[in-house]
Amino acid sequence: MGGSNPYIEKIETEAAVQAFTITFHTPEKTIEVLVDPEKIPYGPTGLPGSVLDVALGAGIDLEHACGGVCACSTCHVIVKEGLETSNEPTDDELDQLDEAPAIELQSRLACQCVANGTKNLVVEIPAWNKNLVKEGH
Repeated sequence: MGGSNPYIEKIETEAAVQAFTITFHTPEKTIEVLVDPEKIPYGPTGLPGSVLDVALGAGIDLEHACGGVCACSTCHVIVKEGLETSNEPTDDELDQLDEAPAIELQSRLACQCVANGTKNLVVEIPAWNKNLVKEGH
């Protein structure tokens, strides 16, 4: 599942024009990914160039129960560095974040957070998972 959600406001994002890195901190390891603006989008899930798009393109398993259309909070991440280079969250994104446990001021939905590439990002993927279907496996 992927694409856009017709029930939420469309957002404007500033596309990256230069390469930058996103460092993902997972509970198990740290992975640094070089983002090449010429390869965006990496796939059909999340906004083009979003943290989710980049993570999935790099083979990082980041939950996204709704298919990356801002309809759940399973792709919640915490942007530890570089958040100011990303688009502002919409009211729809903030409403979904309210459903995520342990949100912080730097919390974003990975499917909606698109960096403009002027600085590198450091992103923490929380250890918890709201996707109960997957937890049952």
